[in-house]
Amino acid sequence: MKFTAEEVDGLNSEMRTPEEALRWASDSLHPAVAKASSFGAEDAALTDMMAKINPEFRFFTLDTGRLPQETHDAMDAVRKRYGISLEVLLPDAAEVEEMVRSKGPNLFYESVENRMLCCDVRKVRPSARILGTLDGWITGLRRGQSAGRSGARMFELDGRHAGLLKINPIIDWTLEDVWDYIRRNAVPYNGLLDRGFPSIGCQPCTRAVGPGEDGRAGRWWWEGSGGGRKECGLHLAAGPDAGGRRG
Repeated sequence: MKFTAEEVDGLNSEMRTPEEALRWASDSLHPAVAKASSFGAEDAALTDMMAKINPEFRFFTLDTGRLPQETHDAMDAVRKRYGISLEVLLPDAAEVEEMVRSKGPNLFYESVENRMLCCDVRKVRPSARILGTLDGWITGLRRGQSAGRSGARMFELDGRHAGLLKINPIIDWTLEDVWDYIRRNAVPYNGLLDRGFPSIGCQPCTRAVGPGEDGRAGRWWWEGSGGGRKECGLHLAAGPDAGGRRG
């Protein structure tokens, strides 16, 4: 199923709440739609919301081989709470071996190019395997997460994945909205969130942030504020996407 920019504009005009967007996705796209999860606070809230709307919703996650133990603990907690069968995607072993052999296990510290290569091998390429089979994917993106996401909309065409429909149900939520939902619904969440990790990725590439720091400051912190957009590549647009917005 392919969507036009006009259809996406229509969806953005019609949908007002995360629940409306998720019910539409369940009714219109299931089972060819899935939620991507890295087990941050936004993912926790959306998983709970989706399980209540459709217990058969699909969820996938990327096990990069460098995840913190707390993220694996969160995977187990989600499985037990909701009875979800997570689709766990692993990077291609031969590609990881070649990358580590040629550039070393900690190549990401040496340059932005190396870091993007590592993210590409461990995250972007595995995700492409499942995204290529779907009509839509659901994310936990919020505009307030970073300047690079400030122009995102609830529904978009994903230019990196052949115009796949990208659904960002809580794009308008604040972090306070997310935590209010988690507390009201007693949602299980990643233990790192209580230790100052608002954005959670691979263990070597993520640190806690201090008071007043941007929520993404703990991701690839060694690149500094001038290191480009704090993204791994999953959410970078390739040319024009939904409604004429550019990444």
